[in-house]
Amino acid sequence: MPNIKSAKKRVVVTEKKNSQNKMIKSSVKTAIKKFNAVLAAGDIEAAEKLLPETVSVIDSAASKGILHKNNAANKKSALAKNLNALKAAPKQAPQAAAAEPAVKEEIQPETAPVAEEKPKKARAKKVKADAE
Repeated sequence: MPNIKSAKKRVVVTEKKNSQNKMIKSSVKTAIKKFNAVLAAGDIEAAEKLLPETVSVIDSAASKGILHKNNAANKKSALAKNLNALKAAPKQAPQAAAAEPAVKEEIQPETAPVAEEKPKKARAKKVKADAE
């Protein structure tokens, strides 16, 4: 426990700032979880509406110094990447479904090539001069 008045004040101020920072970090995590839940549900329109709100929460945390700017950029990039992957998924699904049977037919367990065993390399043994 601090004895000096300024040290006592520092303890109080630090606790207050710490609780504020925790609230902001928590709001960032909550916003990201909500966005990911919408993505998991597959609702592209709702995700597009929620993305700017989530990015705004992340940006405000970064501007207050709670998140590093690169960390915030990585979080925003990951959100956008996941949304774009969800948008592209329905377009690629029919192509992937058509390609799967061809791949399964090509590789069959009976006709799969068996890996040939490589002969072991023999080391040359040293011949003693006395034995000759």
